Amino acid sequence: MPNEDFPDQFVPPERREPCRLYLISPPSIDASFSDRLKEALDAGEVAAFQLRLKGLDEHAIARAAEPLQRICAERDVAIIVNDSMALAKRLGADGVHLGQEDGDPREARKLLGPSAQIGVTCHDSRHLAMEAGEAGADYVAFGAFYPTATKETRHRPDPSILTWWSTLFELPCVAIGGITPQNARPLVDAGADFIAVSAAVWGHPAGPAAAVQEFESILQSS
Repeated sequence: MPNEDFPDQFVPPERREPCRLYLISPPSIDASFSDRLKEALDAGEVAAFQLRLKGLDEHAIARAAEPLQRICAERDVAIIVNDSMALAKRLGADGVHLGQEDGDPREARKLLGPSAQIGVTCHDSRHLAMEAGEAGADYVAFGAFYPTATKETRHRPDPSILTWWSTLFELPCVAIGGITPQNARPLVDAGADFIAVSAAVWGHPAGPAAAVQEFESILQSS
């Protein structure tokens, strides 16, 4: 494994696969969200949908998840549960996204099995990302790259961390945090395999379909 003193400046890597869209739910949802999710997923290619509902108990999240799982399954979109590997197991979700305080990827793999998609938040840390990779994560997430109201953030990585990672490692990297159609291009060009977005889709003035189409036009030209 290379160390964190590896130089920051790289020629951006040749794209292995086109960068793809990774949707994250709004902080709270109601019964109408199923229709909004359908609208988003039907508007363009979406690789994954992360269910991230803070402040609810797992029973409430499980009830909310049931129709969303069907919608994702019908469209071959992976559904990822935020934070809780136990809830991911209960729901039979496609995977789990772990923060630094949410447990070890090895534990998640043991619980969820070999086919589960396990992602790990690595903030702006090369060290945490390498640790996650060694622990068997399926992707690492860096961010927040831009200001975001979705969650409190203390880390603001430079896009060069995406170039560093994608130059040296095959494991996919996800860029997250305040990403919009207007500011996504530098992250795509830097080497992000996925861009994770929430407010820019669900809060788009023309609706989620328009937002997905705007992102898709950027990703297809990468």
